[in-house]
Amino acid sequence: MKVELVTSLKRQATKILADLHESKEPILITEHGKPSAYLIDVQDYEYMQNRLAILEGIARGERSLSEGRTLTHNEARGKMSKWLK
Repeated sequence: MKVELVTSLKRQATKILADLHESKEPILITEHGKPSAYLIDVQDYEYMQNRLAILEGIARGERSLSEGRTLTHNEARGKMSKWLK
């Protein structure tokens, strides 16, 4: 992973962004020698957000199963009937 100082980002933002778009490799931005932020490509960020939403949905489903909050197929179909027409 590439690491850049925040001062470099301020001075060379256009070049750093061009490199980011070309390499698609996240860049760790540091301030005073400590990690401060990650700079990532927009498409990669949106992809990660989509995957996170899917994983959260799976986790909710697993939690429902473990808590016994489930429906039979017919019960679910009845509740969803207005959307399934």
